[in-house]
Amino acid sequence: MDNFTIIYKILKALEQAMDYDEFDVNKISHTRLNITYQRWEKILIMLSKSGYIEGVAYDQCGSDYCPHIEEPISPVITLKGLEYLSDNSLMKKAANILKGIKETVPGL
Repeated sequence: MDNFTIIYKILKALEQAMDYDEFDVNKISHTRLNITYQRWEKILIMLSKSGYIEGVAYDQCGSDYCPHIEEPISPVITLKGLEYLSDNSLMKKAANILKGIKETVPGL
């Protein structure tokens, strides 16, 4: 699965969770997304560092190659994350429109 598809799914799940008091992290678990724990952890840390989500604490010991998430996590989407979803939804719609045009117009 494409990393950006994974990012989109995580952010979309967190956006939908805004209507509830609690969020079940299993909805965005590495097993649910069908990726390794290591990739999942790195993506969540990147999203946190980039300001798309909050509520993910991480630390890096001197012997660690990269940072690791500290449990428990309570990810929440930020305004920047909502903007990402909005922008990418528009891009997907445009891509689907162009794909439809390409399929109906020979030679494109």
